[in-house]
Amino acid sequence: MAVTKTEVVSVRVPPDVKAALVAAAEQERRSLASMVEFMVLEYCRSRGIGGEWAADAASAHKSVVKG
Repeated sequence: MAVTKTEVVSVRVPPDVKAALVAAAEQERRSLASMVEFMVLEYCRSRGIGGEWAADAASAHKSVVKG
């Protein structure tokens, strides 16, 4: 899946949710944006949402850290 443009998404979350996102991103050695993208794609892949594009995108964004 070749991405040529990106979209801006702005969300408000409670401080504990942001802290969890930061912790997950640090563990995976990702930026916050990359971690959100990874989490959304994995969610879609695991639930069969989006079909082939979701599976292809999720496999392209595999976890950086093993374990």
